[in-house]
Amino acid sequence: MSRLPIIGIPADRRLYGKHVFHMVGEKYIEAVALGAHAVPVLVPALGPALDLPSLLDACDGLLLTGSPSNVEPHHYGGPASEPGTLHDADRDATTLPLIPLAIAAGLPVLAICRGFQEMNVAYGGTLCQRLHEVAGNLDHREDESTPLEVQYGPAHEVLLEPGGSLRRIAGQDRLSVNSLHWQGIRTLGRGLLVEARAPDGIIEAFRVADAPSFALGLQWHPEWQFKNNQFSSALFAAFGEASRQRASGSR
Repeated sequence: MSRLPIIGIPADRRLYGKHVFHMVGEKYIEAVALGAHAVPVLVPALGPALDLPSLLDACDGLLLTGSPSNVEPHHYGGPASEPGTLHDADRDATTLPLIPLAIAAGLPVLAICRGFQEMNVAYGGTLCQRLHEVAGNLDHREDESTPLEVQYGPAHEVLLEPGGSLRRIAGQDRLSVNSLHWQGIRTLGRGLLVEARAPDGIIEAFRVADAPSFALGLQWHPEWQFKNNQFSSALFAAFGEASRQRASGSR
């Protein structure tokens, strides 16, 4: 019997009380275990101390998660962040070099929210730190005073690009998605192709054009209650299938 694929999930490095922890939200772990039918393995945010070739040899896929933190703007030549913005330099130092290596090695990669922004930066793209302050943009932020079910509820539609991977997975040309982000893409990274846009034109998804395997980034949160959403279930199933092919040696 063939083994289940192993999907690495890079962690946040956070101070909790007086100690530092490497943390991943349970919703992402469950989406990998139950949606992709794979073994989730948390990857510590050790930066240069992490041997990336060994990690890539051990994994069959990579999931880049959302996070309360943002990519430090010096990585994309952006202005200094507003005071109080949460950053995670150790996660940046782990994921930014890891992403292009993983894709070049043929690992399936799915990037969500912060992961989507990391992936864009890893390919030379830039970010807008406060989308809601740009004239013509929707307010893509969640209302943190509301219950989680409301925060993660449908916020707007995205239009899926003809001929794209997401349109093939969805079987339709648009989706209703949640929206929980302040930041977004300003300029798209090299070699990335738009997969979906919000009504205000903001890029909500992309793929890596020359990736040898599954390589998608989404600004919204398909992991949230994925079992209750037909598209999200199909997305994680497709990610899991690509990882199973990698695990079985079909590379």
